[in-house]
Amino acid sequence: MLLHYLKKLYALDTLDTRFVLSAKTPPKQAVGDLQLDPAKPSIGEDEPSGSRRDGIHARAAPGVQPSKWNTTEFYLYYLVFLICVPLMFKQVYDVSQPSHPNYSKFSHLLSDGWIPGRKVDNSDQQYASFRNNVPYLALVVVLHPLLRKLYDSFWRTTTYTQVKSSAGSNGQLTMGLTADAAANARLEQRVTFDLFFALIFCVVLHGFSAFKVFLLLYVNYKLATSLPKEHLPLANWTFNVAILFANELCHGYPFSNFVAPFLPDTTNATGETAPVANWGAWIDSYGGLIPRWEVLFNITVLRLISFNLDYYWSLNLRGSSPLEKKQLDPANLSERDRVSIPAKPGDFSFRNYLAYALYSPLYLAGPILTFNDYIAQLRYQASSITRERTTLYAIRFLLTILSMELVLHFLYAVAVSKAQPTWSVYSPFQLSMLGYFNLHIIWLKLLIPWRFFRLWALLDGIDPPENMVRCMSDNYSALAFWRGWHRSFNRWIVRYIYIPLGGSGSTGRWGQVRAVLNYLAVFTFVALWHDINLRLLMWGWMVVFFVLPEVVMSMLFPAKRWRDRPDIYRWICGVGAVGNILMMMAANLVGFAVGLDGLKGLVEGIVGTYAGLAFLMAACGALFVGAQVMFEIRENEMRHGIRMKC
Repeated sequence: MLLHYLKKLYALDTLDTRFVLSAKTPPKQAVGDLQLDPAKPSIGEDEPSGSRRDGIHARAAPGVQPSKWNTTEFYLYYLVFLICVPLMFKQVYDVSQPSHPNYSKFSHLLSDGWIPGRKVDNSDQQYASFRNNVPYLALVVVLHPLLRKLYDSFWRTTTYTQVKSSAGSNGQLTMGLTADAAANARLEQRVTFDLFFALIFCVVLHGFSAFKVFLLLYVNYKLATSLPKEHLPLANWTFNVAILFANELCHGYPFSNFVAPFLPDTTNATGETAPVANWGAWIDSYGGLIPRWEVLFNITVLRLISFNLDYYWSLNLRGSSPLEKKQLDPANLSERDRVSIPAKPGDFSFRNYLAYALYSPLYLAGPILTFNDYIAQLRYQASSITRERTTLYAIRFLLTILSMELVLHFLYAVAVSKAQPTWSVYSPFQLSMLGYFNLHIIWLKLLIPWRFFRLWALLDGIDPPENMVRCMSDNYSALAFWRGWHRSFNRWIVRYIYIPLGGSGSTGRWGQVRAVLNYLAVFTFVALWHDINLRLLMWGWMVVFFVLPEVVMSMLFPAKRWRDRPDIYRWICGVGAVGNILMMMAANLVGFAVGLDGLKGLVEGIVGTYAGLAFLMAACGALFVGAQVMFEIRENEMRHGIRMKC
């Protein structure tokens, strides 16, 4: 019974149905057959090979290899896991003990924990701001859906959102008109609530600075809707990229800076000049719960660009209806259609735009939902949202919170790194694990807020994409890693930057070169979007540089040449995966953890001795084993008809 429940809890479609359903599949066709029970037989196992079902039980992908889970090779891998994983945790646990020589250097960064006898490493400011405010956020998550239900019940929305067919020869047409009117009524009802709640929410968060946010939103909307069509793309990118720089360089435009030039100086009795009290500073003191609104505005910029470009592309289709042309049911659109088919001309109103840009569940951190998708889901709730799936998702979120709490109470990797320790006191194994668990904590500190806000949206009837596809330790490809890390941002980049730049272009070598150049442009934007500093810019360029070996090796060792020798090809790919993993760890440590100097200290500590080099070889062997298990996980997914690009 417990195993059955765990399979349901950790099924891919519990996390996000997008992982197991084609983006082209209409949701009612797919989700209706989608089984939360992974114990059901799938194609290629207990069903006839000629049969077919939509959803998770699709036909196994061609060329999939037989299962290797019960082979001698993999029993050896299991043994490596049983030995290595406990040792990995032990290394960081040992250096986190009060008895360690370096403990006094980072102990001041620790706080009192709720686990008896343990301090908690709450030294990461980004996660600490979320962790310290969880009780208040939880209250809002409960309050927001309840207020929605109260508002809907007051206006009795069910009286006009329930559609019934009319009798008569023209019954089908009457039903279509009624359904469209009901969908429009639902949109209007939800936008009204979304907008008023978001305005109040924004003022509570940012105080008087909320009016700066409203002003920037208004200017962007006027640019998008007032300029001639041919100037819109350039104006869109110029304005929004300029806002990223201006917000950073002007530190959020304090009111005191605007007021100061207009205040006269007064002269006291001694003849000295004394400034008049700056009332702008008084206004700045009322900055709400999150005074630094400009940090959060980066995610809003993505929504502004989404609205602008969705509006721009909609202008090319004025006078024609893609829904009628493709004979699509607007209540049963696939995810790809929800994103690509423009909203109606009247939907691009300032009211809808504000409700989208400030939508409370996704305002602080995302995930990112395109404007077209937001409007489509306001008209018709996504079929993927069910009470059972949302409940299981909430349980997974709580288990993730518990995992993070255990890590922060027993493994002080972040505090050790922040204290700028003497790296020579640590063994190569300890140094590598400090870097490894730093990355894992980065993954968790991003995963938890993203899942929290997505859970809030699911409770509110909106289904945004899941941001994290796989565990950080279940990645071996640099290209696939970036598809699965901050997935909604990756999808945004593909739609609004990568494809407009030409994508991978033509096939062949020039196509690969063009793809790399596009990656360079993309990751330059990604680095600047995260934060305008040299370290993140170096991170973005390092990512592109580290992608090159994977691209080159895929050209030198194409899979089709090794069809008759799949095991040899798998082992060759394992060697390449080891290099990829090491480079991805280096890039992310520079960008988000210890910086270039910290990475230099870690590397010197690991490879500076013969013992360190011996450890590095052993570590590469362990990574090779991990890569083989990752390969088999993906093969197992393909046996069940699931083919993810990460």
